[in-house]
Amino acid sequence: MKYAAISHFSHPQHNLKFDYTETPFKCDGCNEVGIGSRYRCSGDDHGTCDFDLHAHCALPSASITHPFYKKCTFQFLARPPGNERRYCNACEKDVSGFVYHCKACGFDLHPCCAMLPMVLDDGETKLFLYRKVSSSCHRCGIKGRSWSYRSSCKKYNLHVACVREMLVENWRELYKGQNGRSIEHKSLALKNTLEHHHRSSRKGKVQKCCEIAGMAVQFVISAILGDPTTLIAGVVGSLISRG
Repeated sequence: MKYAAISHFSHPQHNLKFDYTETPFKCDGCNEVGIGSRYRCSGDDHGTCDFDLHAHCALPSASITHPFYKKCTFQFLARPPGNERRYCNACEKDVSGFVYHCKACGFDLHPCCAMLPMVLDDGETKLFLYRKVSSSCHRCGIKGRSWSYRSSCKKYNLHVACVREMLVENWRELYKGQNGRSIEHKSLALKNTLEHHHRSSRKGKVQKCCEIAGMAVQFVISAILGDPTTLIAGVVGSLISRG
């Protein structure tokens, strides 16, 4: 499928062309890390600019609604309103660029967080997005906090905020394509936590739960990076697994 070049208010000097990359990049719209589908500066006779946008940031809707906030209407803004520090209600991280904002309630969502799929499904494992869950997160051990992805068996929970922290802590390594060894260590720590949590279970159950843990990390990272596809989950998995 061929995508037409687009013009964008944030980069008026050049058109942007659809591109696909397996190397993490920094979105110049929301200022968050991305991977996979993007719109990149197509340049002119003098070359190209180092300018990238998530697909969600390049082609935003003027306003959106979200099932978690039934009374809210979120407007797309090029920058957060006001002078106070603002954070995303999905991942609890700072908002410093493009944002969906509800004026009535004061809620904010990163564009990619606003578009997080309600269900992540690779054909074998399903993860459901919840605004809040009663069980603790398998990374931080805390209940509540940000949105969470929960396995269909209800034994595995992962905060969107915790995955965002993994990315923020390692975004320089990701951006430089150095694979982020500490992300690998955190992913292994998640699996070890699950093994401890299910120590009394049969070996088969422990193995399956750990497989869900690894897949959950890959899928949620992919979704937060703006491209929640099985292909990108595999790419992220390879980034995590390399040493």
